[in-house]
Amino acid sequence: MFECVLCERETCYFAKFCEKCRRIKHYINLYEDRPYQILDNVLSRDIEKQGNKEKVEIQKEIDTKKYNLRKIKKTSEIDTVD
Repeated sequence: MFECVLCERETCYFAKFCEKCRRIKHYINLYEDRPYQILDNVLSRDIEKQGNKEKVEIQKEIDTKKYNLRKIKKTSEIDTVD
C-alpha cells in the first residue's frame, strides 16, 4: 500500500496516483499548461466568484470554437465556388 504522491490522502495499491489525481494528470498531459491556467484563474477567487468565472471561461472556449467552425465553413464554401 502506498499513499498517492499528488494528494497524499488516498491509498494506492498498484499505482503512484489515486483515481482523481490520475484524471488531473491525464488533463495535464492532454492540454499542457491549460489546466494550470484554469486552476489559477478560477480557484484564486472566493467561492461565490468561482462559479461566475467558470461560466465566463467556458463561454470563451465555446465562442472560440464557434468562430473556428465558421472560419472553416467559409473557407470550404470559397473552395467549392472555385
